[in-house]
Amino acid sequence: MGPPGAGKGTQAVALAARINGAHISTGDIFRENVARQTELGQTAQRYMDAGEYVPDEVTNAMVADRLAQDDARDSFLLDGYPRTLDQVAKLDEILTDLGSTLDGVVALTVVEDELIGRLLERAKVSGRSDDTEDVIRHRQDVYRTETEPLLAVYRDRGLLIEVDGMGTPDEVGKRIADALPA
Repeated sequence: MGPPGAGKGTQAVALAARINGAHISTGDIFRENVARQTELGQTAQRYMDAGEYVPDEVTNAMVADRLAQDDARDSFLLDGYPRTLDQVAKLDEILTDLGSTLDGVVALTVVEDELIGRLLERAKVSGRSDDTEDVIRHRQDVYRTETEPLLAVYRDRGLLIEVDGMGTPDEVGKRIADALPA
């Protein structure tokens, strides 16, 4: 978890490989559907372009389906989900139905000016339509309102592992590895 630009995607790929688990990224799934111009992709694109979250019912169904696939049975890493308190409740239901639990929730912390700079740079490199400065600033506000409250939920459950997300990807990756239980 972490605000947009914190490096979640970069770190999630490396951590999923480390735990030999499925990397389940809602953003990747949305972008794949956008590229293929599926109905989900067209719906998701409207929300993503505005810096809004894709509606929970669409996201929840997609995650439930993905978690039920064979490669996620033993180990998985969620990247970009849950993002709302309602999604936390739905994830709890999905995991109960699958007989699974969360081992931990890694939250990356990065100062806002750094986040905005990273996302503007990413926009230059990748050409993502959802990385304009106005949309980036709006996404930061949406994160603070919708997702930041989840940190308290996972902290109360004893699952939250907060990691400084400042620095190079290798430095942050080492901090994550050091913070995780053996």
